[in-house]
Amino acid sequence: MNSGASLSRRTLLGVLGAAAVTGAASRPATAAASSPADAVSPAAAGYVLVSRQAWGADERLRFGADGTETWSPEYHPVQTLSVHHTGSPNGEADPASRVRTIYRDQAVAQGWGDIGYNYLVDAGGLVYEGRWSGTDGNAAHDAAGRLVTGAHIGGYNAGNVGIALLGNLAGTAPTAAARTALVQLLAELSVRHSIDPQREKTIYVNPVSGVMWDGHSISGHRDWAATDCPGGTLYSQLAAIRAAVAGLIAQ
Repeated sequence: MNSGASLSRRTLLGVLGAAAVTGAASRPATAAASSPADAVSPAAAGYVLVSRQAWGADERLRFGADGTETWSPEYHPVQTLSVHHTGSPNGEADPASRVRTIYRDQAVAQGWGDIGYNYLVDAGGLVYEGRWSGTDGNAAHDAAGRLVTGAHIGGYNAGNVGIALLGNLAGTAPTAAARTALVQLLAELSVRHSIDPQREKTIYVNPVSGVMWDGHSISGHRDWAATDCPGGTLYSQLAAIRAAVAGLIAQ
């Protein structure tokens, strides 16, 4: 984890283009924060963010044959943070390709019009921008700092950040790099949205349907629905991850 002054800055890989997506060696040194939301977040940790352009998102997939956007974005204040795994094979050599596959499957095969996660994290610790949120350069958010609604927990998506670790974490632990990036991302989001990462009873109210839920401010998918996600091994680490997030914020 980074500490001190480094917590006020975030590396943005997207400006380097698609050629810099794969391989830890291609990561640049930490660059200055590039949006107001980054600048005001003291826990904006040093994870590397791969923009949609950098991981090769074909933005044409978001539109129908008539040119209409299939899934128009909606934005709401963040209430809670949810962790997932993708269930895909572990140790893939080209994680950006996996992100593109998930995107195409969800956008086209499932007919959603986009990828459902707000962020994805690979085994090397790279964080990928998920659901398209606009042109302001603020991943997953609009210019006012509201979250773009994703599709990761049925009935509970508005105001609920969906973060998916690539791979199957049912019997395999996340890599140290993936876990560190997850903690850094959760810390930034917690500070940005005034979320206590160790709060055990967060009252979530879907701003669209009014459906309610209560549980940890940082939860696993299985806390919301009958599913193995985010995998038993990752789920068993969530308490320690929450504590690590709180510790990073306190630095």
